[in-house]
Amino acid sequence: MIDEMSMSELEADSLMEIFNIGVGHAAAAMSSIVNEEVRMSVPSIRITTRSEAADELGAGLSLCGISQHYKGAYATEAILMFPEQASFEIVRMMVGDLIPADELGEMEREAMCEIGNIVLNACVGTLANMFEKELEGSLPVFRVGSSEQILNPEQDSIDPPVLMLRIDFSLERQQIEGYLAFILDMTALRDLREQVRLYIERLESGMVPDGL
Repeated sequence: MIDEMSMSELEADSLMEIFNIGVGHAAAAMSSIVNEEVRMSVPSIRITTRSEAADELGAGLSLCGISQHYKGAYATEAILMFPEQASFEIVRMMVGDLIPADELGEMEREAMCEIGNIVLNACVGTLANMFEKELEGSLPVFRVGSSEQILNPEQDSIDPPVLMLRIDFSLERQQIEGYLAFILDMTALRDLREQVRLYIERLESGMVPDGL
């Protein structure tokens, strides 16, 4: 279990490279929507457990989470998370300053689902492209709650592995820190690591598809 829950430096670096390509695509898509430059980067990535991820995010912090389920090369639930306060700034960025503050709440779910769909599909699509595998996603689901409620809405007692990424959003007005969690079972985690191993082999032989 311990060995399976840890990544080598090469595996982590390879995944970070893939996800940075994915969030680059997402940033370009969001920039076109809001007509201002949006930059995103993935400065950290690691495998932990769902309970440890929730503890690290902080039990007292209210989060917005947008989740989608994916199946194909491996099964996972992907969840994009922001502090709730930051989500209002993101919604404001998308809809402009002319919308009264009391109306932003009504638009938050739709706007955040759109952002989640852009970011999650860009990241997962890049994974699928690099791994040369198919991954099919569900419609996004929006939630607000504690880290435990976002990462474990069914209050399941099982504590599966989670691939956790920190995503830095650089906007014209401020920096926003978000998180992306891929919840996996042990079989899916082994499948993911096998795909990373094959990707590294293709990378070393010059056979990786152009993700740019």
